[in-house]
Amino acid sequence: MFRGRFEHTIDAKGRISLPAKYREILSTNYDDRLIVTNFDSCLVAYPYEEWVVLEERFKQHSIMEDDVQTFIHYFISGATECSIDKLGRMLIPPNLRKHANLEKEVVFVGMITRIQIWDKGRWDKKFMEAQEKFNQIKGKETLAKLGF
Repeated sequence: MFRGRFEHTIDAKGRISLPAKYREILSTNYDDRLIVTNFDSCLVAYPYEEWVVLEERFKQHSIMEDDVQTFIHYFISGATECSIDKLGRMLIPPNLRKHANLEKEVVFVGMITRIQIWDKGRWDKKFMEAQEKFNQIKGKETLAKLGF
């Protein structure tokens, strides 16, 4: 399970060191491949095995539906396989770096079965919004569904 937040820097070539904790999870539970794609204002990285499960779910829906097609155009078309090198780095392609505005400071956010990759400025803003919303949902049914 991917959890926690880790700050790293991305170099000019688009290489970024995956947090050691996440590398350990990958090597223990998965192979060293990640599928990275567009998501919201960030990128999302799935272990290859989790991505295959996700694709199987997508196949169960008609691609003739407008919403499904839109989702595939956005989410699937950006999907790129990124391997982890011997130094624990992955190379983020230019189109994905541009989408997520990844230039220098980057935040990895564990999302249980996947990892979000954020520009630090965007993440700080998103986290502040989440903090405000969290205070609004305390005591609501949503938290009860999650077992809180």
